[in-house]
Amino acid sequence: MMLLYCCLVLLVVSVIRHHYEVSAFCPTVPNHHQSLKHQYAAAMEPETETNPDDDGVVFPPPLNRVDRLKRAATFWSVAVPIAANYYGKFAEMKLREELLGEKMNDEEIESVWDIQHAEGASKLASVIASLKGFYIKTAQIISSRQDLFPKQYTEALAKFTDNVDPMDGALVKEIIKQELLNRNEKFEDVFSEFDDLPLGSASVAQVHRAVLTEKYGGPREVAIKCQRPSIESKLLSDVANLKQISKTLQDLVTLPLDYYTVFAELEKSLADEFDFVAEAVAMDRIYSTITTDPSGNRIEPPLTMPRPVPGLVSRRVLVMDYLEGVPLSRAREEMIKKGIDPDSPEAKIFGRKLLTALTEVFGRTILETGFFHADPHPGNLFVLDDGSIGLIDFGQVKQISGRSRETLAKVMLALDDRESDSNPDDLEKIGNLALELGVELNEDCQDEAAAAVAMWLFDGTPDDG
Repeated sequence: MMLLYCCLVLLVVSVIRHHYEVSAFCPTVPNHHQSLKHQYAAAMEPETETNPDDDGVVFPPPLNRVDRLKRAATFWSVAVPIAANYYGKFAEMKLREELLGEKMNDEEIESVWDIQHAEGASKLASVIASLKGFYIKTAQIISSRQDLFPKQYTEALAKFTDNVDPMDGALVKEIIKQELLNRNEKFEDVFSEFDDLPLGSASVAQVHRAVLTEKYGGPREVAIKCQRPSIESKLLSDVANLKQISKTLQDLVTLPLDYYTVFAELEKSLADEFDFVAEAVAMDRIYSTITTDPSGNRIEPPLTMPRPVPGLVSRRVLVMDYLEGVPLSRAREEMIKKGIDPDSPEAKIFGRKLLTALTEVFGRTILETGFFHADPHPGNLFVLDDGSIGLIDFGQVKQISGRSRETLAKVMLALDDRESDSNPDDLEKIGNLALELGVELNEDCQDEAAAAVAMWLFDGTPDDG
């Protein structure tokens, strides 16, 4: 039951798993609440207007505190009743069993929860589509974790992986002008072509295809990543809302994780996504890792990734190589359009190729340098027109220490070498390594809890059958 509740308060265990940090199981929470009087006074501050530019393009204003409170209230007016319905249905089944002796079999229980999942997923998708912002990130995390969430939720939220609420092309051009153009330089001096229709649109930014002029090394196809105006304050205020509410809920209900600390960690990682200069540096750094072997020799990378264009990078705009293809989130649909059976042997061969490439890239970046792409959801993985695999969006990266890399490698080896999931010696060894990684557990947990966490996070052994 608690796993279902996690769908509503953003089960960012997936973020912990992707980032290989698992220290939020029972940390100490800092106490820094504002008084209600201060919050009310701040909420009454007037909104700052954003004037149109010289071409009449209106830039969206940042959210004021009244808007932030409205967004929080809208989300939780939907999320809390969904959670309450789960608890209510669970209580109803327990009462029927204890008072009336009506015990449901597994098939009947599954049917009841399928109905609850469908209703909850539909309502959650609707409110996320309305609010956008950080809640889009919530949807992306849930939709990419079929191993943790009911299929009704992952399917309903899968549409948020790309092409979310696109900005108008005219607004994007104005942002690019402000960020990249030199004095007395025109847009056409830099770009000979610009597609108003975006290639993709996400919660933080959207991407357009363009062609550089000869002055900037063209003709050369590029992709321009442009940050949404005022999005930083919007997303961070959404996280702040969730932190505040998760702190309150911590005193009211028993949750499997300390969500306040989880949201605080996510807030810090989100802040990195707003600096495209840092993203360009990350792209070059990861490219260097996957194109160089441990001896320093140049090698062919297992996948394709874009490179930033020198001189055309700012904090809010990033010009990079253009990769032609479709995101993995739409690959099945494109295969069907082209008359290719997604379950054909050829498709399965490509699937193995994809897994091999990702295993090599993430294995090398995590275990060799400790610096890796930390947001590999299906919208950031591309099937390119030439059949190769592409990896985009390096806004979220993570650095882990040499000691953590060594311990992580030992955990994986211990998992692979174990005799069984119940062997006491194996459980002790794996559990100790998990604790060394930073896993913290409740005092009343079972002895094998640390090993169970390590298996959940890092075990890639396929299920029997």
